[in-house]
Amino acid sequence: MRGVMEVVENGFKETEIGLIPEDWEVVRLGEILEEKDEKVKNYDFKNILVLSITSKEGLIEQNRKFKHRVASQNISDYKLVRKGELVYGFPINEGVIAFLWRYEMGAVSPAYYTWKLKYPEKTYYIFLDYLLRSPIILNLFKPFISNTVHRRKIIKPHDFKQIPIPLPPLEEQKAIADILSTVQNAIEKTEKVIDATKQLKKSMMKHLFTYGAVAVDEIDKVKLKESEIGLIPEHWGVVRLGDIVNFKIGRTPPRKNKDYWTNGKYYWVSISDMKNPYINNTSEMVSEKAHKEIFKEKLTPAGTLLMSFKLTIGRTAILNVDAYHNEAIISIYPKENKVLKEFLFYYLPAVDYSNLQDKAIKGNTLNTSKLNKIPIPLPLLDEQQKIANILTTIDHKIQAEEKKKQALQNLFKTLLQQLMTGKIRVKKAKT
Repeated sequence: MRGVMEVVENGFKETEIGLIPEDWEVVRLGEILEEKDEKVKNYDFKNILVLSITSKEGLIEQNRKFKHRVASQNISDYKLVRKGELVYGFPINEGVIAFLWRYEMGAVSPAYYTWKLKYPEKTYYIFLDYLLRSPIILNLFKPFISNTVHRRKIIKPHDFKQIPIPLPPLEEQKAIADILSTVQNAIEKTEKVIDATKQLKKSMMKHLFTYGAVAVDEIDKVKLKESEIGLIPEHWGVVRLGDIVNFKIGRTPPRKNKDYWTNGKYYWVSISDMKNPYINNTSEMVSEKAHKEIFKEKLTPAGTLLMSFKLTIGRTAILNVDAYHNEAIISIYPKENKVLKEFLFYYLPAVDYSNLQDKAIKGNTLNTSKLNKIPIPLPLLDEQQKIANILTTIDHKIQAEEKKKQALQNLFKTLLQQLMTGKIRVKKAKT
């Protein structure tokens, strides 16, 4: 079923939960849902999926959430939940509530509450799944949450029944769910493309740093040699990082001096800012006073390659702005005609740093001596450029898909808010 959207300017009524369209109702959850307590018991539970709730994806297989099965083999005391039924747990204020729609049946922890629709002919469970997980309704949950510790916030069944929600006519419920499902499916498809492209990059890096910039069907033509970093093309050398670059360690202005951190004017990079491989801004900035007194006005210029060497070792990023960085990061300056920063940008994260870490220092770290000794394979400059170009092309694909995903997520949030408040109405498409 496809919906047709239109913007509605009027036709609203005031209710206890705010303005809603005149033809919508306000109902209590207890009017449309009833609690159920169906145990797995003697059901053939060996063939039943054990499910958990995530705030992002709803009900999913437990081993997807925890990377392994948490439940014991005997799940006879678990609760049975069927397609179109609701499960919620804690912390409910973070969206730990969902209808089952991926599978026909599953088992959930006895700590969860399970519910079924009283009138399936009047309520559409996929619409309710989106509604109950929306910020609008999560906000309505707050007065009903039990006074427990933060990560255990729950709503007792008696209170859950009292929560008011807006309810459009059934056909509009289905049309809203269809629109949101279309966008959600597009997001999930984009995520799969991103994951597949990242896997391609990982495989391509292994290929390029073993055989060089040759096609996969031509690797038999490449003569390899054994080196301290594994198999590499015979014509490649192996050098130390300190032989081909100069580097500089950053600084953190004293936190106790607030003058260094207020009225921030200059970018200051921490490792968390390096999650993005191209740095356009930073989560913190330092002041003019820090610029003059701590860093002596010597900014790291845009275009510089950065690498983390403490706690998170080997993460790289390119500065797109002039900035400073902290002492867990080095800025790298290739020596002339030795190595390309683009080649190091891709190679350094692939290094096995386990044998280089400073055992005398608590936590993962490299000291300056170990930094200098990092072994680097060294193709000719033109081959370095080819390798970097191949990986850059893959990166551009990942970045384009990430932007597409972000745009779809923004669209979903906007539609969710507009559709669930009736500011945008959806009608069944005429056939």
